Amino acid sequence: MNDIHVPHPDPDGRRSSIVELRQYTLRPGARETLIELFEREFVTGQRAAGIAVGGRFRDLDDPDRFVWLRRFPDMAHRRRALEAFYTGAVWRRHRDAANATMVDSDDVLLLRGPGFVPEPGTGEVVATVCRPPDAAAFDAYAAVHLGPRHALHRTEHAVNDYPRLPVRTGVDVRVWFGPAGAPPWPVQRLRLEPVTTGG
Repeated sequence: MNDIHVPHPDPDGRRSSIVELRQYTLRPGARETLIELFEREFVTGQRAAGIAVGGRFRDLDDPDRFVWLRRFPDMAHRRRALEAFYTGAVWRRHRDAANATMVDSDDVLLLRGPGFVPEPGTGEVVATVCRPPDAAAFDAYAAVHLGPRHALHRTEHAVNDYPRLPVRTGVDVRVWFGPAGAPPWPVQRLRLEPVTTGG
């Protein structure tokens, strides 16, 4: 499964995949070190384990934050793929260097949706994380403000069956990418710069 560099957020037909939105807090000045290692080793290493690596981003408002997504067809595939990667040679060889850049890697939302990779040449992406008061209120907002290109995601409430990697629990969020009218509830907005790669 490769990165997806086309306008449609779901080009291979997966309307409802399991997606992780991962926000890492890094040691001061360590972000470029992690990005270089990630792009050189972890993108291809995860693909080889059956993981679809999505967008990777610098947080434009926090120089010590790295944000990225990855996608799986279902929870069973996620468990098998994570087990394969985190017990495999690539992670064993480079985990100490990666972990040395990190303060916290547990800010992870487990979502259901299409995944997201920005189109080539995109300079900035706005991601919105929203906790609506109820599903009906959000659906009314989304019907007016969101379309297919926003790559809407919702919390996946399945039990995390790979507890070695924690995810946030007790939350019910909606996540989308791209500008939209401001919802009438508190949100987290992320201004993200896509990591530029040669591939």
